[in-house]
Amino acid sequence: MDLTNSTQPTVPSTASVPSASSAPPAPLSLSLALVVASDREGRFAPVLADWLLSRLAEREDFTTTVVDLAGVDLPTSLSYAPSPAVRAELAKVTPALEAADAFVVLTPEYNHSFPAALKNLIDRHYTEWQAKPVGFVSYGGISGGLRAVEQLRQVFAEMHAVTVRDTVSFQHAHEQFDEDGRHKDPAGAEGAAKALLDQLAWWGHALRDAKSVRPYGA
Repeated sequence: MDLTNSTQPTVPSTASVPSASSAPPAPLSLSLALVVASDREGRFAPVLADWLLSRLAEREDFTTTVVDLAGVDLPTSLSYAPSPAVRAELAKVTPALEAADAFVVLTPEYNHSFPAALKNLIDRHYTEWQAKPVGFVSYGGISGGLRAVEQLRQVFAEMHAVTVRDTVSFQHAHEQFDEDGRHKDPAGAEGAAKALLDQLAWWGHALRDAKSVRPYGA
């Protein structure tokens, strides 16, 4: 029978209709490590961290752990055989980095660069960063911390991480928030955060899925 000219409606076979049980499962949420890079006394970072965490709380695709470098006391001298005291400090951060599927680095800009505590954390780890996406939220003066971010892109490339394009940056951040930590004009920043987190989620799932098929080889 020539079905192309038939006027009879065609009924799909039940075998070709996917049932609810055969639909692909919803992707599991990504484990996100929020690295708060500033350890400066009187820092503004907690205000921005709280703001970002409130954005993340509205999403179901991330489970967030905060890695706050102000609570970690790592010496700047590197060693292949760290002392028990250093290993105890690393134990505060290394498991969170290792378990993460993706990262957001919240960084200020100090003298056109990023904090030493952040470089120290990066240099003390390697495989923990590999084949994972990194997004940036930055703050500073007129540049909004973007000069720090551009340097960090080069550093994370060396660690085999993937940095996402869009960022959230705050020029003169103190002036953008009120005394209760609320953004005075949030629309632009919230839109930027959504773009950043959407990209981070795409890359996080893509890289996690790829590594489940084929382990990454640096």
